[in-house]
Amino acid sequence: MLQAVLANPNHPQYGVATIPFPVKNSDYESTMDLLEPLEIGDAVKQDCRIEEIRSELSALKRLERSNANLDEIDYLAKRLDSFDEYEKAQFQGMASRLDLHGIDEFINLSFCCQEATVATDFRGLESLGRRHYLTMNGGSAAVEEMKNKDFREIALALLEGAVGRVTPYGVVYDNDFEMAQLYDGRNFPQYRYEDCLMELEMASRYAPVDSSAVYLYLPVSQTQLERAMLRAGIDNYGNLCMRFLESELPEEVDAALDFENESLSNLNEMCRAIEQLSPADHEKLGAVVALAKPEQANQITNLAKELEMFEYIPKVRTPEEYGKYIIIESGHFEYDENLVGYIDFARYGAERIEHEQGEFVDRGYVAYHGTMQLETLMADAPIGGVGLQMDNITLF
Repeated sequence: MLQAVLANPNHPQYGVATIPFPVKNSDYESTMDLLEPLEIGDAVKQDCRIEEIRSELSALKRLERSNANLDEIDYLAKRLDSFDEYEKAQFQGMASRLDLHGIDEFINLSFCCQEATVATDFRGLESLGRRHYLTMNGGSAAVEEMKNKDFREIALALLEGAVGRVTPYGVVYDNDFEMAQLYDGRNFPQYRYEDCLMELEMASRYAPVDSSAVYLYLPVSQTQLERAMLRAGIDNYGNLCMRFLESELPEEVDAALDFENESLSNLNEMCRAIEQLSPADHEKLGAVVALAKPEQANQITNLAKELEMFEYIPKVRTPEEYGKYIIIESGHFEYDENLVGYIDFARYGAERIEHEQGEFVDRGYVAYHGTMQLETLMADAPIGGVGLQMDNITLF
């Protein structure tokens, strides 16, 4: 999306670092390593001087020679990465129209620039009218509604009745635009940039009731997790309150977790382990969790890492179905269909289940084939936070 050349505003002699944004989760640690020699990259302070911006969005050059926080630049890049071409024109046109230069202003603009109409081509009045009508209706309208509109007249009414401001990105019509103030300079508004397994909201136990929350989209690196906590004013896990929002985890995993007694680091590590699984293994993990009945995130993490120790057969829910699967479909036997009337599938299936100590769960049949006790397999010490005091997290 963009590259930013960053320096230490107090020590320009330290040199510069060129950082691509958005920063991938997998690259976050190495990005922090690049900034360490410059002594910048604080979790909260705007300690990065933007020496240069390289982007197809030339309006971003307005940020040059200003200070910003690393995560502010990253958040803005993520916002802009989702924009279509017209939204980019709206963003750049309004940035020029309002003469914006601060990173906080740009972040807030990304949430409301869609309210403005930007005319880049006056040769097609119908196209301009259609664009303006959609802009005034939140970007969408019903097909039947659109059929009955005279977009040429809408365009003429706009050109004759509204004041357009000429910018390098087109003629901007404000449409009674009001700048949103969603970003308070510390905690970022809720915005899911990419798929995640779990979305959480967290805040300091001692924060005022009306203070902004911090949103986490797990999994992230431990560094990202701790930086988010520090932005929320949380310096140890005992001061952390969190609320579960959404999950893409198997429903059995969600049901097993007790958020009132879970640690954020363990939840994050669990999501990191599950993220590596294929869609089929996601389903298998749900069945394994139903069999093993874990009670903590770190136990689920261990199960996710040892799935090969479990046998899982989807949609098999009776001894007879299991017997048929083993004899006919598994490939363990040479099966002659002429013998079907002579085979007691239910009895064979029941004997196998008793021997394997398997169970039928909602997803199908699952059995554990490991050599150690299942409780031992799941046992593990909780994962503590790096540099932060570990304690239970309170659900609010």
